[in-house]
Amino acid sequence: MEIILARDMGFCWGVRRAIEIMERAAQEKGEIISLGPIVHNPLVMARLEEKGVRLLRDGQLPKEQPLAITAHGAGPEVYERARAEGVEVIDTTCPIVTRSQRWAKKMAEQGFTVVVFGDAEHREVKGVLAWSRGKGIAVTDVDEVPPDVSRIAVISQTTQNPDKFADFVARLLKERMDTIHELRLVNTLCNVTSTQQEAARELAREADVVIVVGGRSSANTRHLVEVCREEGAETYHIERADELDPSWLQGKEKVGITAGASTPDWAVEEVVARIRQLSGQQLTS
Repeated sequence: MEIILARDMGFCWGVRRAIEIMERAAQEKGEIISLGPIVHNPLVMARLEEKGVRLLRDGQLPKEQPLAITAHGAGPEVYERARAEGVEVIDTTCPIVTRSQRWAKKMAEQGFTVVVFGDAEHREVKGVLAWSRGKGIAVTDVDEVPPDVSRIAVISQTTQNPDKFADFVARLLKERMDTIHELRLVNTLCNVTSTQQEAARELAREADVVIVVGGRSSANTRHLVEVCREEGAETYHIERADELDPSWLQGKEKVGITAGASTPDWAVEEVVARIRQLSGQQLTS
């Protein structure tokens, strides 16, 4: 059995940066409180907790420990509240997300309705919308865009599929040409996400089965699953090696592996080792 790794996968530079900042802060300052999971990966969170990073509970800001803003970012009200209560802030927001926030703020201040192409329940999207101060909306379909808005600024959740974002913009232009007087388009897609999705497509065309490793609540990991299935590949999404089902490997000659941007290298290595173990068992049985 041949194991093929995607040419681009796993931790992106923004996630590595955020983790390094939090680990360094915990080492220097002791326990720190994170405003939600730093990344959508329970394995990473478990290791960070061992190093002194705790999750914020019940929405109450810490009294003594620093507050860490995660890679997904947060709305301006979080910073304002922390400043008012004298809480030290450790900001690990991904710079690409910060760019999205600044554009949302700028466009809203110029009178545009900010349309974010993305998941309204995702923490990144919620934070970006908060910077529009009530003048934004998250959508995944053109039909969700209010019919009475005439000045629209379109940005995307950083981890969205580029092709789907392009299709959304094309449909918006085609179907709302009569009502849109001014349209601003800002490309806020993450290049790492785009290259990882393209690498996943290549992998899906070559492998008999694809294993996608990453947190189930990770948007970019779920998108990797989607693109692999779009290529017609038998695809399975797991968080850890022990979730591998031996039946997935039965009769397969080429097993492809890719991983989301919040998946650590060691998690992928454990999956590779598990596949080798299972394939060895099949050969000897």
